[in-house]
Amino acid sequence: MLALKYVLLVGALSMFIAAAAVLVIDARKVMLQADTSSIRWRLFTRYVLIAVLLLLPGLSIVVVPSGMAGVRVSQLSGTVGSTIYPGTHLVVPLIQHMETYNVRDQIYSTNSAVAPKDKTPTLKVYSKEGLPLGLGISVRYQLDPRRLPYMESSLPRPIESELLPTVVANAFRQTISGYMVRDVFSSRREEVRRAAADTISRRLASDGIVVKEVMLRDVDLPQEYAKGLEGLLVKAQENDRLSIEVEMKQKMVRAAELEAEADKVRQLKQSEARAQSTVLEAKAQADAMQYTLPLKEKQIQQSRLEAEARKEATVKGAEAAAQAKVIDSKAELEKRNLMSEADAQRVRLLAVADAARMKSEAEVLKDNPLLIQKIIAERLSDKVQIMMVPMDGKNFFANDVLKAATGGGGISMMSPNSR
Repeated sequence: MLALKYVLLVGALSMFIAAAAVLVIDARKVMLQADTSSIRWRLFTRYVLIAVLLLLPGLSIVVVPSGMAGVRVSQLSGTVGSTIYPGTHLVVPLIQHMETYNVRDQIYSTNSAVAPKDKTPTLKVYSKEGLPLGLGISVRYQLDPRRLPYMESSLPRPIESELLPTVVANAFRQTISGYMVRDVFSSRREEVRRAAADTISRRLASDGIVVKEVMLRDVDLPQEYAKGLEGLLVKAQENDRLSIEVEMKQKMVRAAELEAEADKVRQLKQSEARAQSTVLEAKAQADAMQYTLPLKEKQIQQSRLEAEARKEATVKGAEAAAQAKVIDSKAELEKRNLMSEADAQRVRLLAVADAARMKSEAEVLKDNPLLIQKIIAERLSDKVQIMMVPMDGKNFFANDVLKAATGGGGISMMSPNSR
């Protein structure tokens, strides 16, 4: 529908331009030729009628955008009908028009500073003691779509600057005038905000404005009061600190007293426990002595018997040792006699054997005299490699034997290792 409206308006504008062009062209011809019959009135009238027929439907189409609502306003009878919601609607062209309102949530804010830093208005109020305060307030509100016809016919426009600031300022001035400055910015701040919010909501609700939230952002105190309050707060903080320190010291003293009492009770309990333990030990020892004495007597008797047994065993052992030594002495004597006889017998046997061996060797040497040389060479082979014997036979220990064997000539012997 919005496109259709623009098409109709553009068509109407084109027709008006065409009619004007025809009239201008014909008027120029009349001025040049002085002939009034050359003006094309029918064509001009036709273009104008077509333009009017296109313009009227185009003006009758009204589009209400999202988040907005409207009211038909007649030039003859004022507000007509109920609220018009977003969409495409028709009005009587040239008689009715559409007034639109923003029905979304909106924010109205004031500045707390006496000299505003931006375009937001400044709200200055007075406390119960007559001190000026600057308030920073934000009001979130919405226009009730159902009450738009009443707003159009009864309330000033625009509502945001004509109605809302006055109601908000008046509500806070009346509310804060009953409170002290200290209450406004400290302990009763929420109470002040809630009271003012109730007043604002009640007054604006009758005009179709729904107040959803009233926020008291900050409070601007007078400079002298702020300095005095700052000093007072410092003293209060110091007083609180001292109170806390005193309380802590009292608690420490109390804790020390409790600890001392606890130590006293603990020592008393320990003394009682030690006394009871001593008594119990004494009783236990007394009870044990009744059984210990007979046991000790038995142990002494047993020790006496064991000593006598050890004495008897020692005597028996000494007698046995003496007898053993006598027996060992006899056995040793017999052993020595037997060994002497055995040695004498061995000597005799060795002598007989040596005599027999020497006799047999003499017989062999007698038959083979050269065996003497062989024996001597074998005996000297590990120390002498070559032995030279003079041919004359002087100073040779086996001269007689060699002479008998070789007939007086010299002999040379070489060990098996000689080369």
